[in-house]
Amino acid sequence: MTYRLVLLDLDSTLIQDEVIDLLAQEAGRGNEVKEITDRAMAGEMDFVAALKKRVSYLSGLKVTIFEKLAREIQYSDGALELIEFCKSKRIPIGAVSGGFKQAVNALGLPQKLDFVRANELEEENGVITGRLVGRIIDAAAKAEALLDFAALTGVPLSETIAIGDGANDIEMIRTAGLGIAFKAKPALRDAADKEISHSLTELIPLLRNF
Repeated sequence: MTYRLVLLDLDSTLIQDEVIDLLAQEAGRGNEVKEITDRAMAGEMDFVAALKKRVSYLSGLKVTIFEKLAREIQYSDGALELIEFCKSKRIPIGAVSGGFKQAVNALGLPQKLDFVRANELEEENGVITGRLVGRIIDAAAKAEALLDFAALTGVPLSETIAIGDGANDIEMIRTAGLGIAFKAKPALRDAADKEISHSLTELIPLLRNF
């Protein structure tokens, strides 16, 4: 079986970092937020409740912080090569994130990818308020994003790949034709069809070469 659409989680999948943890460090709340992040990704806490709690700790940060983080964030091994391959072969590739639209934009991902969906931090006068705007991208919304991306591109679900690392990616990878765990937490590894632990270029042989 070969596949012709790729949707990736962002934090700890397409990129090596958890953006919310980086923001929390800047806010002086790194330890508290990382503990919540780890519990949420392991499936030990409700994702939405954990997200709202963590975001509340970011209140007061200037939105210009994303320009700084964009220079520090590192892509996962093979991420840029996978994007380049998909673009060269006209294979739709996108990202859906329980993280933040501001980080996605600072990284230039809307220009690199065919589909992007993420949470949005509320801003007032250039400052993060500690609240979110609009619908929260949780596990169900990630699965819905895959459905929407497949519908937009006319690719059957059976020919889609979804990749993630945490418990909030489980519904998405179960919805995909092939669900892949990437350097993942045990909760996701148990739900995945396949596991990758080194480089995202390991996906390339699975993709239909046009």
